[in-house]
Amino acid sequence: MASNAYRNGTPKPALKPLTANFRSSSSKSRVIPSHVTGSAHRRSSTGSFGPSGPGDDGVPGRVRVAVRLRPRNAEELMADADFADCVELQPELKRLKLRKNNWDADTYEFDEVLTEFASQKRVYEVVAKPVVESVLDGYNGTVMAYGQTGTGKTFTLGHLGYDDTSARGIMVRAMEDILADVCPETDSVSVSYLQLYMETIQDLLDPTNDNIPIVEDPKTGDVSLPGATLIEVRDHMSFLELLRIGETHRIAANTKLNTESSRSHAILMIHVKRSVSGQEDVVSSGIENSSHLVKPLRPLVRRSKLVLVDLAGSERIHKSGSEGHMLEEAKSINLSLSALGKCINALAENSPHVPVRDSKLTRLLKDSFGGSARTSLVVTIGPSPRHRGETCSTILFGQRAMKVENMLKIKEEFDYKSLSRKLEIQVDKLIAENERQQKAFDDEVERINQEAQCRISEVERNFAEALEKEKINCQMEYMESVKKLEEKMTMNQHDGFISKRNGEKLGASVSEDIAELKRLLQNELQLRKQAEEEANKLKSQLDQFLQSAAGGDAEVIKLHKKLEDDANEKKKMEEEIMILKSQLLHLNLEADQTRRHIDRGGSGNGFTSLDSLMSQYKHSQFSESTNGHKPPMASLFEQVGLQKVLQLLESEDANVRIHAVKVVANLAAEEANQEQIVEAGGLTSLLMLLRSYEDETVRRVAAGAIANLAMNEANQELIMAQGGISLLSMTAADAEDPQTLRMVAGAIANLCGNDKLQAKLRSEGGIKALLGIVRCGHPDVLSQVARGIANFAKCESRASTKGIKSGRSLLIEDGALPWIVQNANNEAAPIRRHIELALCHLAQHEVNTKDMISGGALWELVRISRDCSREDIRNLARKTLNSSLTFRAEMRRLRIEC
Repeated sequence: MASNAYRNGTPKPALKPLTANFRSSSSKSRVIPSHVTGSAHRRSSTGSFGPSGPGDDGVPGRVRVAVRLRPRNAEELMADADFADCVELQPELKRLKLRKNNWDADTYEFDEVLTEFASQKRVYEVVAKPVVESVLDGYNGTVMAYGQTGTGKTFTLGHLGYDDTSARGIMVRAMEDILADVCPETDSVSVSYLQLYMETIQDLLDPTNDNIPIVEDPKTGDVSLPGATLIEVRDHMSFLELLRIGETHRIAANTKLNTESSRSHAILMIHVKRSVSGQEDVVSSGIENSSHLVKPLRPLVRRSKLVLVDLAGSERIHKSGSEGHMLEEAKSINLSLSALGKCINALAENSPHVPVRDSKLTRLLKDSFGGSARTSLVVTIGPSPRHRGETCSTILFGQRAMKVENMLKIKEEFDYKSLSRKLEIQVDKLIAENERQQKAFDDEVERINQEAQCRISEVERNFAEALEKEKINCQMEYMESVKKLEEKMTMNQHDGFISKRNGEKLGASVSEDIAELKRLLQNELQLRKQAEEEANKLKSQLDQFLQSAAGGDAEVIKLHKKLEDDANEKKKMEEEIMILKSQLLHLNLEADQTRRHIDRGGSGNGFTSLDSLMSQYKHSQFSESTNGHKPPMASLFEQVGLQKVLQLLESEDANVRIHAVKVVANLAAEEANQEQIVEAGGLTSLLMLLRSYEDETVRRVAAGAIANLAMNEANQELIMAQGGISLLSMTAADAEDPQTLRMVAGAIANLCGNDKLQAKLRSEGGIKALLGIVRCGHPDVLSQVARGIANFAKCESRASTKGIKSGRSLLIEDGALPWIVQNANNEAAPIRRHIELALCHLAQHEVNTKDMISGGALWELVRISRDCSREDIRNLARKTLNSSLTFRAEMRRLRIEC
């Protein structure tokens, strides 16, 4: 864990409030260590309550306080008509005056003064946005609203803004900024929503969890709530739904000060986990000055927390009119707020003891006041002179809070687990690639060695033959010379009577013979010398050949380098192709939106019966959602009737036909209507539209209606019996509109989930049609295709397990495996999830394993078993790999551990 902190050394401010301006880098002024390169980018924020200016106090860790004035309500306009407001605002000077009487007033200064005309957006930007930016950079942050009951705390902090988006509160706007800044692939955002009621912490997202304990770390002193519900948030709409659920469970009551007064403190905790990368280490290789080895980036994890607190209103019992149980609630609220005020007083006065344990509220806010969080406080007041005492106490609370300083800390830790997983996969791939390259290199060296041995053997054989021939020739010549010499000596012995003169002649002849013999011996020596030179020459040629064979290693290395350069170039081209494809998809989406807009804005012909039926149907749906019961079917068709609508499907007027098919499609979306539509011949009519009409709108809506009907198992057999899959396949081959293809793919995907229709679906071209639809490239279309393939693979797996089916998968036979492997790690979560499930089902049967190994599916199964976000799919992939003998043998060969 890497922790970095700082505290400003300037003295604390006096009782007079500080000026409003301060520097925007207050929570980011520390120097980031050199080993961190992936930290969040610097934001050009304007600070907590305004841009930096000459009056900046330079205290980075101080609690920032803003005051917001609520406009007069109708009751105050009538009751205080003859009295002036007790509060006078001077926003340009960040100053507030509280009147004592007509000639005297107390002046207070805050970090920001917001008038009754201040918008919700401005309140968020000056109060909460700097805190949110600090949270995104890794710091803890707190935004809290304090004030009298009915002064607008809940409106400022927690208003959802369903009807008017400009009225959204700080909670909604903060989550919008957080979700816009985080990366869904590497970061996560989780939410807990609690209330503190009568000194009991309750879970607003799970009302049964009504007594959550507070746990404090004995080493660091950090406070946590491990028993609270923690829900991960992916999009803005799901967060709004969580807030809506929490608000329905929050306790409120009607008092004299407010018609719906909060009787509990609401606490929203947003936990942000962000992944950043550390700096890469560079080590010289020692081969060349320009070459280096780069170690992989070290991932860092930053965990921060944003706490948004909507305090219950401080109130006086005689003004609120609380009685009975409400009186006990008011006492509990006032006691917790009093404990909070005591803690702030102790912190402001540097008291050696801070009574944090007097209340659960102060324990929860231990990090916000005097801790390590960046804190902003907005105090809300009313203008009425009747509540001058409450307004004064609220202002003094804010003044004391401005004296509190926090030590801002950022915590970083190395994400060793994700780094280990990535490195393991990378090492496995490198090992397999190295084995392939090593085998190819060994084969090449073996071939070169064999060629060299053949050439050496041939040279040695030729040399031995030539040497042997030369030796035989020399021996023959030597024997012939000796034989001649012996003959001459024999002749000389028989001629013993030869005279002295003849003896001299004989001596001369012998001398000549000896000279001739010496000459022959010299010739023999020269021939031997020439043979030795030839042998040395052949040996030198052999050495040169061996050196050239050794130089083959360098050639192989050059060849590998060239292949790597080609692979990098190919990768760059693939990235450019992906960028172009994304641009094309974006243009297609814009074209679809324009086409739908044109369709919605079509001619207003007088199709009163169909329009009335559409309006009745929508009204019935609205009634169902609001009243909780469904109107009878007869009330929907009492003016036009289903049979007449089906007759209009055959109308010659294109507009009438389009309206009719839209009505049928809307009715088919309800399961209760599907049986009547099929009995009335609606399915046959929709299939006829697919067969006969070329209008894109008609085909799209008809395909959507068939997809709705195909969700019912009874209708699936009827669709197949009437040739529906053939018509859908023809439509898939002809259509180009992404919405039409999405409807067709959805219908085929629903049919793929029926065990009884597998063989017929494949024989009539259903799988081929799904694979042909992928040419569109639209994510929604590909999601439906992936769902169909997953359904088909699941049905095949069940049939094989029961012994009904044997042999290879029909998906593999129809060539679906390459597309499945290519999209197993698709960026779109729905596509990736369905494809991962399909791979697991295909791998469950041994007959498919060889095709999957040769097609590259084994690597994807290993990745799924390690990195899949869904635990059930991850466990299924791991179980499949461990149960297959073929997969286990291949993994042992490649040295892969699952």
